Amino acid sequence: MLEQILCIDDDPITLMLCKKVISKSEFSNEIITAQNGEEALLHFNTLKYTNNKNKVSKKPELIFLDLNMPVMGGWEFLDHFTSGDYTEFSNAASVIVLSSTIDPEDLAKAKKYPIIIDFLSKPITLPMLEYLKKKIDL
Repeated sequence: MLEQILCIDDDPITLMLCKKVISKSEFSNEIITAQNGEEALLHFNTLKYTNNKNKVSKKPELIFLDLNMPVMGGWEFLDHFTSGDYTEFSNAASVIVLSSTIDPEDLAKAKKYPIIIDFLSKPITLPMLEYLKKKIDL
């Protein structure tokens, strides 16, 4: 079981569904959410700059990422997250794109990011999580 997962999506219903399905599957102990890439980066900045050296803060081990969001979309988030500024987090996390897009260009673009381990269609389901458990050896 993972310690912490981050779900990034602008749709509150999708975020609620993610929390319910992940909780039911015993896939992760904690699920945190962000409504866009900027909010997610703010979370990582908070961890980075307010982390007490004596107290180890949890870092998300897995990120479910939507691509099409206002403020900051998934691709822009990935560009920032995989830059040198977030290495301590991006080296410890994997990303699963969870999107409603079926655009072949998005699928091809995802292959250019080594951090992305899969590209799945919404909504998240229990069989999807079972598949991911096997894929990441949980």
